[in-house]
Amino acid sequence: MSQSDNSEKVILVIDDDAGIRQALEEILEGKGYLVIGASNGREGLSVLTQAYVDLVITDIFMPSMDGLEFIRAVRKDNKELKILAISGGGQMKLLESLEWAKAFGAARILKKPFSHQELLQTVAEMVNESKPEEQ
Repeated sequence: MSQSDNSEKVILVIDDDAGIRQALEEILEGKGYLVIGASNGREGLSVLTQAYVDLVITDIFMPSMDGLEFIRAVRKDNKELKILAISGGGQMKLLESLEWAKAFGAARILKKPFSHQELLQTVAEMVNESKPEEQ
């Protein structure tokens, strides 16, 4: 039992770029995760009302409902859901938006482009970590 069974872990991937979303889904499914895709924050919120997920990976810059709005909406009702914010938006906006994502409740952030290994390592750490200890 040294290897964890990823097939029990469900990951919601939210990105308005269908190519990026599909690539992320393929990478994660290749490691045995169950993946649900959504093209914006509104779709992501809808998925959360219908399915249990272990982790959300959300882009920041999207139409209809961006990643920051999504994170804020989720955190109103769910403080425990693990969220990984990703972005490759404009250089100045990029770092600022990822910092805002953390402030709003994203547990981790990744700046696009990132390697497959970087993504998989971050996801594995997030889905396998227990709740942070109260201090």
